[in-house]
Amino acid sequence: MKAYVVDKYKKKGALRLAELPDPQVQNGDVLVRVHATAVNLLDSKVRDGEFKIFLPYRPPFVLGHDVAGTVIKVGAGVSRFKVGDEVYARPRDHRVGTFAEFIAIHQDDVATKPRTLTMEDASSIPLVALTAWQALVEVAKVKPGQKVFIQAGSGGVGTIAIQLAKHLGATVATTTSAKNAALVKSLGADVVIDYTSQDFEKVLSGYDVVLNSQDPKTLAKSLNVLKPGGHLVSISGPPDPAFAKDLGLNALLKLVVRLLSRSVRKKATKRGVDYSFLFMRADGRQLEEIAKLIDSGALRPVVDKVFPFNKTPEALAYVETGRAKGKVVIKVL
Repeated sequence: MKAYVVDKYKKKGALRLAELPDPQVQNGDVLVRVHATAVNLLDSKVRDGEFKIFLPYRPPFVLGHDVAGTVIKVGAGVSRFKVGDEVYARPRDHRVGTFAEFIAIHQDDVATKPRTLTMEDASSIPLVALTAWQALVEVAKVKPGQKVFIQAGSGGVGTIAIQLAKHLGATVATTTSAKNAALVKSLGADVVIDYTSQDFEKVLSGYDVVLNSQDPKTLAKSLNVLKPGGHLVSISGPPDPAFAKDLGLNALLKLVVRLLSRSVRKKATKRGVDYSFLFMRADGRQLEEIAKLIDSGALRPVVDKVFPFNKTPEALAYVETGRAKGKVVIKVL
């Protein structure tokens, strides 16, 4: 099969198109013919080696964390899917690699593709929707009537998180540029802050939940918009002790993680709010619930551009500019 591989960890490193053996189907796996995949900033970070401590991929490896396609083979023990099923997924860590013609995925990570979406639109959903779901539903437990601040509302996670928060009954604030204000309002944002001319810390107060996806300075300011008992959930770090425990890190790495997040945890405690770091995980059952929301009209994908498979490096470079609205998709088949 053809796939784009990373030969070595390298900042802005080039992806190489390679001919690789077809994936091996293990017990519980489905083999998926990739129709479309999507690009995430996570792909750049994995390529650059930013997560080598937590995700020690051994080069050469294939990038890609989103997929929509067709099941062409099932392994022993597979009960949820059959050949011919149209599916979508975010493969689990250590088994990613959707910038390819085929991928073997454990059935627990896979869900039936939303019937109302094309393959291209469906491929844009898994990683960002699982991130939003796990942040807002699992961790923050957003309830009707609460106030939720979602940063970078026109980005991949932001466009889905706004819609999900509104579906959960929250009042939603977000940041974006003036040119994207209409987009985030159409997704359900009630309060739109132009980050180029406004300081959200001076505009917002008394919020129940903040979903942080930006830099440490923004993280620190986010604490100040929360009311006592509020919850700051960060998907951009720093990792916290709970994350280290869940990952089963050794004592030294647990200490490193504790030190990395000590400042923000101390400030959160002082303000009477909770801090959580979220590194989303694969979950097919959650994707089934998300598909229901999509097919009911509660959520819709936002796709900026679709690139052909032979332009995968250009698609990744475009995402790295930070200008994409929603997701960038790669059409493989």
